[in-house]
Amino acid sequence: MDSATIRRKFLDFFENKGHKIVPSAPLVLKNDPTLLFTNSGMVQFKDYFLGNNAPSSKRIADTQKCLRVSGKHNDLEDVGLDTYHHTLFEMLGNWSFGDYFKKEAIAWAWELLTEVYQLPKDRLYVTVFGGDQGDSLPVDVEAKELWKQYVAEDRILHGSKKDNFWEMGEQGPCGPCSEIHIDLRSSEEVKQKAGRELVNSDHPQVVEIWNLVFIQFNRLASGALEPLPDKHVDTGMGFERLCMAIQGKISNYDTDVFRPLMDFIANEAGVSYSGSTPGRGSEHEKQDIAIRVMADHIRAVAFTIADGQLPSNTGAGYVIRRILRRAVRYGFSYLNFKEPFLYRLVPILAAQLREVFPELHQQADYVGRVIHEEEVAFLRTLEKGLKRMEHLDKLITGQQAFELYDTFGFPFDLTSLIARERGFTVDERGFLEEMEKQKSRSKADATKETGDWILVGDDAKTEFVGYEHLNAEARIVKYRKVKQKNKESYQLVLDKTPFYAESGGQVGDTGVIESANEKVRVIDTKKENELIVHSTESIPTTLTGTFFVSVDESKRRLTMNNHSATHLLHAALRQVLGKHVEQKGSLVNEKILRFDFSHFAAMTDEELRRVENIVNKKVRENIGLNEQRNVPIEKAKGMGAIALFGEKYGEFVRVITFDPKFSVELCGGTHVPFTGNIGLFKIIAESSVAAGVRRIEAVTAEGAEQYIAEHLNLLDEVKSVMKNPKDIITAAKSLIEEKHALEKKLEALYQQQANLLKDDLVKKASKSNGHTLIAEKVSVPNADTLKNIAYALRNQFDDLLLVLAADVDGKPQVTVMLGEKLEATKKFHAGNLVKELAKEIDGGGGGQPFFATAGGKNLAGLDRVLGKMRELIH
Repeated sequence: MDSATIRRKFLDFFENKGHKIVPSAPLVLKNDPTLLFTNSGMVQFKDYFLGNNAPSSKRIADTQKCLRVSGKHNDLEDVGLDTYHHTLFEMLGNWSFGDYFKKEAIAWAWELLTEVYQLPKDRLYVTVFGGDQGDSLPVDVEAKELWKQYVAEDRILHGSKKDNFWEMGEQGPCGPCSEIHIDLRSSEEVKQKAGRELVNSDHPQVVEIWNLVFIQFNRLASGALEPLPDKHVDTGMGFERLCMAIQGKISNYDTDVFRPLMDFIANEAGVSYSGSTPGRGSEHEKQDIAIRVMADHIRAVAFTIADGQLPSNTGAGYVIRRILRRAVRYGFSYLNFKEPFLYRLVPILAAQLREVFPELHQQADYVGRVIHEEEVAFLRTLEKGLKRMEHLDKLITGQQAFELYDTFGFPFDLTSLIARERGFTVDERGFLEEMEKQKSRSKADATKETGDWILVGDDAKTEFVGYEHLNAEARIVKYRKVKQKNKESYQLVLDKTPFYAESGGQVGDTGVIESANEKVRVIDTKKENELIVHSTESIPTTLTGTFFVSVDESKRRLTMNNHSATHLLHAALRQVLGKHVEQKGSLVNEKILRFDFSHFAAMTDEELRRVENIVNKKVRENIGLNEQRNVPIEKAKGMGAIALFGEKYGEFVRVITFDPKFSVELCGGTHVPFTGNIGLFKIIAESSVAAGVRRIEAVTAEGAEQYIAEHLNLLDEVKSVMKNPKDIITAAKSLIEEKHALEKKLEALYQQQANLLKDDLVKKASKSNGHTLIAEKVSVPNADTLKNIAYALRNQFDDLLLVLAADVDGKPQVTVMLGEKLEATKKFHAGNLVKELAKEIDGGGGGQPFFATAGGKNLAGLDRVLGKMRELIH
């Protein structure tokens, strides 16, 4: 049975059991502060468990893309080394929200595995929660009795709290779980040792394939448990492991989920994948690991980019860059891929999963370009790292190894490998100490203590009135205390709010919550899943009663100008550049709008002018806003509404239209009632963000007026400095031409001086220990002159040892140059010499074995440089 059929049978089975089949949520999370990525099937349903939202159906099933590389589920460094860890994986799941519970979940799981998939019953084991004294919880007898209808009692095992009590996090919904394990070993191995003895023992062929979670408690910040009003079922079955079991393989990587990618990698590398057992240390094993790493990592990187997250140096983007670079490193080190290669896997992956995850197929060219540019950049960084290693001593310190890891992306094993090849050693303990320091710093920065929600009144769902009103009368529903970096703040939830919570690129509102006696400032508003959370530095003395809540009107109106202008900009870009333009990110606040979009070349000045003119024309037309709420998603798409990749939309959406023939978008943000309110639109910058992604920054209204006024003032100042010429362009060109002419004369003068200095140095050359020694203190106008003199002397003396202690326009610099013949003897190393000499001028430097330079701060130390040089060479 192929993997596509396995997936289809799961979804059909639960659809026939009355479940609604829903699409996978994006991998990248927008409104969940606790997670960077979707790391389990239940993440998109958290609001249902928390009671913040109601599901469209009480029974749901899906296959969810998941990513586990950071935080609690940090599997990245294990991936590829063994045959069962992954970064991206699919989680098949079925859910019940206050509907069926343990009886149906267990019965249907057994039916699907044994009757539909026909897995052997005598190879299956189940676990149930064995109780926990700390939480005063008994054995899950109910689940055990239900399992006894299908499984012999000796195949029902009691599990610990660690293995059989599922929790969303330190706080929140939780409950006992029941796992289903399968023994995939050979008959001979089974006879030697029963499978029950290997359950939950990390055996690669005795694995968990399905976890049935029975959510019936809520964990408080105090650690106590309270029963939930409704009981839920949350199940998760690892798709790759299920395929391994059904297809009779002993590794996930041997299934048709991975083999198309792996076979292509192996073929292009000119090797064969042998499935080497980890731990043998052979060359084949290293190649196998590299093939597994690349096949796994391209899935994580490609789908995350398709869902809207570009590689970057912070947050989720940094994690994706780490994964991509890890794959490049393995290909570079063990498969001899010295040129970009990963991007070539994107079409294979896109075609393979076209039906279930069409978003990658629809953006395959764009995703491939982003990956290609990342590979090119990292291969350059690798080359720099290798050059950096050339200048390290034979004992590479822990700090230097950490620098190679942190700056150049060299993992410790790559540094060790290269070091061994060169006869170097690496201080592993020192490296691990530096890693621990970094982890401690990161942990300290990230530590955030969040208290339990404390109810003030009835736990009502917040009514958002901010589309129509900027103020309202409201009651506080609940609040909690937050402590981070020893600073306390509060978060409040209101029964009614005009405050827009940060979403879709638009920043959250600020404002005040006031009563007759006091006023509390709202410093930010964010969404936590679907909960609108108001952040404050204090809370009212009296929490009950009615409060008058109001949004900062000026900030909101300026933000609305920029948000509506962003919609007009998007439409204008599609008109000027083409329909391939898609939004890839945005920031909208009261000062500026920033819009990232897919396009593969820098925009010309003419294109920017056309876009700006179109937007301002639409502003002048004073087009009225057509806002439609609760529009069925398919109807909205039929209206031509633009849906963004990586966004999670419900069945009903809000449609924002400024002229149905020009701009129709799905959007939850706040907008101007008429485009005329925007006043003026001005583009201030266009740049590159990543491969195939451009960025436009613009200002509107008062911001645009201020920008133009500042530039006009600057122009007036320039005119004044130039004595108000009639034609400022001609006058500026004339000044530039005069400057170039003077620079040429100055350059010729410098060259004359350099030639004279070089001839003088030649006269001072002396023979010493079989080489030509020139060691002098000199004064030159710039560093290029010094470099040119050094190379000219090298061309004249092949046995040259040159040390120049130079005053370069008032700054100390040391230059060391070796002739070709002297360099070949390896008697001296310019980089090592210059490092020592630089200490005399309170500086540092380095370079190649034959040429190196160093700068410093202490001009008086130049005389000591020459004395130190004589000590070093004798």
